[in-house]
Amino acid sequence: MYNNIEIEELVLLIEKEDMKLIDVRSPSEYKNFTIPGSINIPFFNDAERAEIGTLYKKVSVEAAKERGLEIISAKLPEFVREFRKIGGDKTVFCWRGGMRSRTTATLLSLMDIKVNRLEGGIREYRKWVVDQLAHPGVPVNAYVLNGLTGTGKTRILKALQKEGYPVMDLEGMANHKGSIFGHIGAEPHNQKVFDSLLVHKMRELQGSPYVLFEAEGNRIGKAGIPSWLSDLKTRSQQLIIDMPMEERIKEIMKDYQPEQYQQEFMEAFLLIKTRMPQEVAIQIEVDLEAGEFSSAVHLLLEYYYDSRYKHTGLQYPEAQKKVLNVENVEEAIQAVKELIPVLGKADKST
Repeated sequence: MYNNIEIEELVLLIEKEDMKLIDVRSPSEYKNFTIPGSINIPFFNDAERAEIGTLYKKVSVEAAKERGLEIISAKLPEFVREFRKIGGDKTVFCWRGGMRSRTTATLLSLMDIKVNRLEGGIREYRKWVVDQLAHPGVPVNAYVLNGLTGTGKTRILKALQKEGYPVMDLEGMANHKGSIFGHIGAEPHNQKVFDSLLVHKMRELQGSPYVLFEAEGNRIGKAGIPSWLSDLKTRSQQLIIDMPMEERIKEIMKDYQPEQYQQEFMEAFLLIKTRMPQEVAIQIEVDLEAGEFSSAVHLLLEYYYDSRYKHTGLQYPEAQKKVLNVENVEEAIQAVKELIPVLGKADKST
């Protein structure tokens, strides 16, 4: 028989990398939100789930169950084979820990495939995430990467993270670059996905002497930043990256690759067109249409992003700011490491 497991125990096993997670909900449910690291072996596909739901509401529970049995019976051999491919300990879950996961676990146990079943399903996991966000255990000290658009702040964070520094990549969690163009070439995460990734990163960084993250607004794409994180940003040391305009343009071109998404960039630009001088906006539109992206980026930085940043991004006491005058991202990475070398090494050795 299968084993029921509660969310707190499951999380500890996930963090020890001792558990494989299988989401048996439909593909669209899985795509919208799942436990990070899960794979999808759907009990019903989207069309089947819709059919069962209609029968449940308009005919009867019994009719829905009978139709569900017909559907799963026809594909049971392949369904079981998918689970046999997965080694190690396994936990299955659905929305509420109900029919789909219970039936899956029962069928697999009859085929001598040992699995756990998450009590309460992903709904219980979501409750756990919300509770964790309300009681953050992140370090009370932080260094915040700040500076004008195009100074490579995300690339700096990723480089430091690879070296073992305690980094929270908020834009990575949101799958959005944080600007009006930040969704281009990506599929931004919704709030539930962002929250889950943030909670697991918070738990990973417990015990670190500090945390590094980029200065962000209250929203990154579709995701809102929790108030405690905004407060931490506001009271923390600001490392302000100052880099030449030419290098910033190169960074943006490398990061956003506008030549691959010309139409998308034009559509995003039109949303902010009225927020800058008319003659500048006209020239940016001409440049985007002609594929003169470096020129368009230069004008966007000079007449839109820089003025907005100088109005809101530098409102910190002088004692809270450290300006790093660098020529490129590589110098910036080194400059940040020189500011926090002892803490960085201490974190990596624990």
